[in-house]
Amino acid sequence: MRIEKATHALALCIMVVWLLWIGQTIMLPLVYAIIALYLIFGVTTALCRIPFLDRIPKTLLRLLVLLAITVGFLVLFIFIGSSVARVVDALPGYERNFDVLIGKIAHTFGFDGTPSWERVRDSTIGQIDVFVILMPFLNGLKDLGVTLFLVSIYAVFVFAERIHFSEKLERAIGDAGKARKIMSLLDRINDRVGQYLLVKTLINLILGTLSFVVMYVIGIEFALFWAVLIGVLNYIPYIGSWIAVVFPVLLSLVQSASIELALITLVSLITVQVYIGNFLEPRLMGRAFNLSPLVVLVSLAFWGALWNIAGAVLAIPFTVSLMIVLAELPATRPIVIMLSARGQI
Repeated sequence: MRIEKATHALALCIMVVWLLWIGQTIMLPLVYAIIALYLIFGVTTALCRIPFLDRIPKTLLRLLVLLAITVGFLVLFIFIGSSVARVVDALPGYERNFDVLIGKIAHTFGFDGTPSWERVRDSTIGQIDVFVILMPFLNGLKDLGVTLFLVSIYAVFVFAERIHFSEKLERAIGDAGKARKIMSLLDRINDRVGQYLLVKTLINLILGTLSFVVMYVIGIEFALFWAVLIGVLNYIPYIGSWIAVVFPVLLSLVQSASIELALITLVSLITVQVYIGNFLEPRLMGRAFNLSPLVVLVSLAFWGALWNIAGAVLAIPFTVSLMIVLAELPATRPIVIMLSARGQI
């Protein structure tokens, strides 16, 4: 009997994963809309603590926050698109500095004899078409614009649906006690995920600001764009912002053909990353990030493989929500304790 139940559960999990994979185009905007509502509720709760804003009705305040987030997404998309175009336009101007830098490296290691460095370059790096490499990224930005538009539309309707959700849930179940228990569970998910997203967004703003100051002082071109990229990719725990650091470091290399400047940029940005990741983030995140590092990595690998970058960004909210649900079941509660960071749920 247990083997039969385990087989049915495994088959159900496989079917759900398959549906998530083939339906990502439809589901992603809806999921992002729900995540956006978590952020809206978290921001609204924080704003209600301000003396003047606590007099504004919560529904109106949430609509204003939704409008502000929608406008913010639009401005962010336009800024990223224009910045990518400027970076692409500037690439040919870095070619000479890149040749000088590689020439120095070739001379240092004794590669400037026969065959000549120019011939080696033309047969290796010279074969790389930068525009071919960047086209998928540019197409991804175009798709991101469509996704953000759908997210805004979905968020409005999900927000309207939430007003009468508890009443409809009680009528659907037919048991007021069970309906209240489910709503209490959903409220805890809302609080935990909303707190995580709100604090993570604040941390990303601080990280992006400090990174911008560092790059601006050093003199890195497109410093604001790279700072925004570092802040956005920091939604992917552990690896996101570190990947983003690679771009300004490489730009500092080709911008000045100076290895020293690249090392200064690398050390400065790593210092900011270490401060945010090891000191500031643990103090601000608190219980909202009560996950074992191993669980985070496995979650990133799973959702990243399923939904690419979007899945990596959503991995933590999904995992936190799943752990809250599993913590309510006596059979799975020990598993949740093992998956938590400190054994507390």
